[in-house]
This record gives sequence, structure tokens and C-alpha cells, in this order.
Amino acid sequence: MTSSSEFQRLLREQRVWDIDLPAFDAAAAPAEPLSLFHAWFADAVAAGQTEPHTMGLATVDEAGLPDVRTVMLHDADRRGWHFASHASSAKGRQLAARPAAALHFYWPALARQIRVRGRVTEAPHHEGIADLHARSTGALAAALVGHQSEVLSSSDELARASADAWERAAAEPDADAASWTLYVLDPVEVEYFQGDARRRHVRLRYRWDADQATEHGAWVRELLWP
Repeated sequence: MTSSSEFQRLLREQRVWDIDLPAFDAAAAPAEPLSLFHAWFADAVAAGQTEPHTMGLATVDEAGLPDVRTVMLHDADRRGWHFASHASSAKGRQLAARPAAALHFYWPALARQIRVRGRVTEAPHHEGIADLHARSTGALAAALVGHQSEVLSSSDELARASADAWERAAAEPDADAASWTLYVLDPVEVEYFQGDARRRHVRLRYRWDADQATEHGAWVRELLWP
């Protein structure tokens, strides 16, 4: 078992961004955040970043306690950032009670992170199912298992349910998963962070302000201290 002092030693030995870091000219950034996200995502893929489509999703429960987990990005378009889950899951229940969330992407291959905050809505069920059917058999099988966030009595119970779900997904690739829901986060803030070896990090925030409407919409761009 690792001692406290050994843990601290290991922790302090770790280094970040021991790579050539890309430059980020915030003044040349687009007037709205979506196209920059698409460009940075393509950069992350090109840099070999592992699972660049995964992100942290933070929600708040009915008692006001925050919760966070890693989920998969399903799309990012003019409606917002898309992700999916069962409406009956912990995150689904939290979003039903408090329909706001935050997303966090971290791409250490480029020393970049992106934070997104906004209101969350449910897409029509047919959109969520179409999105699910466009993915792998495993994704459909996982959705068909259901019971997400519920107490599991044993690993054997999960194995049986998973085997049945995989069999059905293979036999019925158009099967419906009643509680499977596609969510869309409509952003009010999007922040882009570019790390710098001398800790002069570049932080560019896009903030939606309906009172500041311009030819580019109502996005206000602001630099933040690191």
C-alpha cells in the first residue's frame, strides 16, 4: 500500500506539457465559438489525442450538490453540444430537475482545454434513436441493458442482461430503447484555454449577451487572466 509521503513524492514528480506547445492567437479567433471548437477538435485528432470525443459532464442534483462524469460527445452544431443517456439515470434525473450543465474537454497532447456552460434540452426521441442506431452494435446493446445508475445485485446479473442485450441488438439493429435520450446543451459561455510553458496561458471566453447583438450575433469575446 502506498504511503502518504510516497504518494506526495509521486504526485510532485509528475510534469505536464513536456511537448512543443501550439500558439493560439486569440485576436484571430472567429467571432463565434462553434467553428473554433470544430477546428480545435480536428487539431486534437491530428495530434493523436486519445479519445478526444470524451468530455466531463457536470450537473447538480436536487439538493444542490454537484456531480460529474465522463461521457461521449455526439455532435456539436448550431443548436449546441450533444450527448446522450437514459432519462432514468442519475444524470437524466438531475437534468430533469435542473436543466443546466457544464462540459469540459481536456486534450493534453496540445495543452488545450475547453469549458462549455448552458441550458440543456431534450431532443425529440426519434433523433436520439436515430443517433443511437448510427453508432455501433455495442452502443445499442448498452442502451438496451438499461437500469443505468440503479443498484446492481451481482456481476452475474449484469452479464446475463448484457448477453441478452447484445443478442437483441444483433437481431434487431433498429430496436427502440424507450428511455434513451439525446440532450443538447445550448451554450451561454464557451472558454478556450491554451497552455503555455511559462504559465502565460491564453484564455479566451465567448459569452452570450443578448443586449450586445452585432452582425455576428450576441457573442462577446473576452480574454481572461490565467
